[in-house]
Formats: sequence, C-alpha cells, structure tokens
Amino acid sequence: MSPTSFKGLMLKDLAKPWLSPAFSLTGLILLGAFGYRLTENWDWGDCIWMVLITISTIGFGEVEPLSAAGRVVTVLIISGGLIVVQLTLQRVLRLSESGYFRKMRELRFRRLLRNMKDHVIICGYGRIGEEIAEQLQFEQVPILVVELDLKRKSAAEERNLQVLAADATLDETLLLAGITQCRSLVVTLPSDASNLYVVLSAKGLCSECRLIARAESEEASNKLKLAGATVVVSPYVAAGRTMAATALRPIAVDFMDLLAGSQCEIEEFVLTKDLKKFQPIRHRSLEELQLGHKSGAMVLAIRDGTKLITNPGGDVEIAPGQMLIALGSKTELGRLRGLLGETLLNVEKVNG
Repeated sequence: MSPTSFKGLMLKDLAKPWLSPAFSLTGLILLGAFGYRLTENWDWGDCIWMVLITISTIGFGEVEPLSAAGRVVTVLIISGGLIVVQLTLQRVLRLSESGYFRKMRELRFRRLLRNMKDHVIICGYGRIGEEIAEQLQFEQVPILVVELDLKRKSAAEERNLQVLAADATLDETLLLAGITQCRSLVVTLPSDASNLYVVLSAKGLCSECRLIARAESEEASNKLKLAGATVVVSPYVAAGRTMAATALRPIAVDFMDLLAGSQCEIEEFVLTKDLKKFQPIRHRSLEELQLGHKSGAMVLAIRDGTKLITNPGGDVEIAPGQMLIALGSKTELGRLRGLLGETLLNVEKVNG
C-alpha cells in the first residue's frame, strides 16, 4: 500500500467514530428547529438559534414567549441533547480504551516526519547517540532519533527530541524517517551487525546520503566502509587518538575544543564536476576569485582527489571536483556558499 492510500485509509478510520455523534446532533438540531417552526411559526434563523441555546444550556432567554406546544418541544430537545451528550461521552471513553487517540498522535507525528528536511537521523540513543544529539542541538540542527528501547526513547523525549520508536534496520523505518531528504544518517546501535545492516539498507534506499557509522572493531570498520559508510568512527580509536594528541599537541586540541564552543565552524564545500556549471570560475586562482576577502571566511585547505593542499596560497587554481575546507561564522560561510553558486555540489559541516 502506498503512503498516500495509507494516509487516506487512516484518516477515514479516524473520522468514522465521529460520524454517528455528528449525525445525531445535526438531526436533533433540524428536528428541534422544525418543531419550533411548526408550533411557534418562527423563521428558520430564530428556530435554529433557540435549539442551539437550549442544547448548549446557555439560556439567553426565549426568542419569543413559548406556547404550551413550544415548551413540549423544548423539553424534548433538552432530553435529546442529554442523550446525545451521554452517547458521545461513552464513545470517547471507548475510543480512548481502543487506542484511538494514540493513532491520532501517530498520524500527527507522521505528518511532522513528512515535513522534515535537511535533518540528521540518529539511529540509537545510547551514550554516544546522546552526546551526538546534544552537540547537534547546540548547533540548532533538526534531529530525529530512531530508538526501539522505551527507556531510551523516554530519555530522548525528555530532551525535547523527536523520536521514532521503530527498528532502524527496516527499510520502512528509514523511509519514514526521511532518508531521502535528510542531511546525514548517524548509526550508533550497540551491535556492529545492526550498524552494518542499517548502512546497507540506507545505501540501497539513498545512495547520496551521508552515512556516519560506529564500529567496535577494525574488522567491523572495514566492513562498514565496504557497505558504503561515508565515515566510520571507533569510539576507542577516537578516544585513544585524542588522548595521544593531547599528550603531544595539547595546544592544538585545546584550540579545537575552543572552536567547538564558538560561533565559528569548519565546512566542506564540494565543487561540481559539471564543466558547464563550473565554467564561470574555471582556471581562476584564489587570489583572482577573492573568496576570503569577499566572504570573510578562510580557506584552510583544498582536497584534490587524494592530494591535500593545506594553507593554499593565492596562486592555487580552483578545479572541478575539488573540496574546499573553510573556517568562518555561519554568515561568512553563507556568503562563501553564495559566491560559489552553481559550482557547489554540496556542503557538509565537519566541526562547529
């Protein structure tokens, strides 16, 4: 069943329980108005108004003095109103017991998921997933957590995160989470096998998606890379490298921590390989383009295939398929993005 037909069926099922109370109330109003019309010969507007204030027990007063027959009609309307209200309350209680309101919340949440774009999907809200979500929240990046464990789901919701309670290894879950329109997918499930399964599924559903996966071992890391993961991070290896770097180059590590807590960010600007789109800046150097002067951002390095040019000089030419690594504030990086225009393939934030 397609999502559209499923949505239509869902809305029909949700509306169905309210049809009977709605018809009953409408019938009571029409019959009451007809009764006043027949006994008091009022116009239809006065008749309907009298029925409404009688049913709602507002009691503004009679439109005109009622005859004996009109009072009988009023008594019948009040009795009918009580019956309709009682039946409606019973219906609400039955719907609550049957999970109707839970289905309404699910439908509302699905609508929210369909509207999410450029967000980060975090599969697994363990200790690592929690830390990633906290950093992304600091950067005000839209986040969707996919977590099946109810305790972890509650913990994520307590931090005001949107949580999809589903199995991340299923294609249906990834599609519902918006794999085709997300910024990136981060897989931090406790099992390497589960992480590998999610990466394989995500790669098959959206080959362009940026996939970041957690690995517990070198063997798992190699398999995840073969499966299509863009970046594989081992917590133990990363922690070891950070500690070693702190021992050897403490100032550099402190600088990166300071950068993470500032308004500055480092972003990767990947240039297109389409020569037609690249034509405006082809064979032009950094000095000729004046990217830093016009944007305020600093080009830290240029990656050309496997070659990395650090601290590039003004004579370095920009070429198709290169990646520019720039440092600056969000405003400065935004100006740089505008200067690159159609030559820009995509942008990925790597630190902030």
